[in-house]
Amino acid sequence: MTHRSLLAAAVAAVAGLAAAGAAHAQDVTLQLKWVTQAQFAGYYVAADKGFYEEEGLEVEILPGGPDIAPVQVLAGGGADVMVDWMPSALAARERGVPVVNIAQPFKHSGMMLTCLKESGVSSPEDFPGKTLGVWFFGNEYPFLSWMGHLGIPTEGGADGVTVLKQGFNVDPLLQKQAACISTMTYNEYWQVIDAGISEDELVTFKYEDQGVATLEDGLYVLEDNLKDPAFKEKMVKFVRASMKGWKYAEENPDEAAEIVLENDATGAQTEKHQKRMMGEIAKLTSGSNGALDEADYKRTVDSLLAGGSDPVITKAPEGAWTHEITDEAL
Repeated sequence: MTHRSLLAAAVAAVAGLAAAGAAHAQDVTLQLKWVTQAQFAGYYVAADKGFYEEEGLEVEILPGGPDIAPVQVLAGGGADVMVDWMPSALAARERGVPVVNIAQPFKHSGMMLTCLKESGVSSPEDFPGKTLGVWFFGNEYPFLSWMGHLGIPTEGGADGVTVLKQGFNVDPLLQKQAACISTMTYNEYWQVIDAGISEDELVTFKYEDQGVATLEDGLYVLEDNLKDPAFKEKMVKFVRASMKGWKYAEENPDEAAEIVLENDATGAQTEKHQKRMMGEIAKLTSGSNGALDEADYKRTVDSLLAGGSDPVITKAPEGAWTHEITDEAL
């Protein structure tokens, strides 16, 4: 055999091995809670840097949106794993959808109410009689729990608050339809600033500072799937690679933001916004290795149970989380 034919044979053999490896790659579908943005940078980084490929995984990342309920996608078999906030996940579990938290990349909460100073709100004691913008589709639970803690009705009136069902924008504050609106430290707050309202014209109330913070972006799967050893093995690989992606994103926020932008099929995101968002997101994932902190879980459950006459959940969940995946992955 000539040198050239030996080389061709070697190339063919390598290509064959690569094809065989690809053929045996395990497919994972991840449903995000919202659209492609730095909030989910760890997953896009893990894909871009080959961390999933190193684990033998082929990961499809499905963006969310206002018309997409991750828990419905998961329950319907459209995804293997979803990103969701714990209040939404626990409420779904109580309603009969057996979702289980297998990892918790976000350690801190980014949720807050942002208010116009001119509205007369300087503390939560000023909320009664005001209109407050609240996200729904599962995002309302932390707010309702907080109002329950404060003993403030959410049906309006002088002693209560009027809840404005807020779209996923900041228009109600800009148009002065509400005294306060829901914002995230990494997203909508900066939309308000970019719209021309200065920081000294605003008052913010971080849920974490109010002692009612609940866990946000965690990874959830269906309970029955965890009975399958092959599925569990796949999730171990997925969590390990995802956390590698998250820690890379924390250490390289600008590069992570660029990777997110490359994956934004809509072209709606800007470099300035995504880099700023990634800087804020890194603060929320900092301190987490991916394993759910039981104290954080208990704080979330206690907050949801104490939501006044209409709590988010009515009893402490059983089997709503597991360390089985992270114990092996990390």
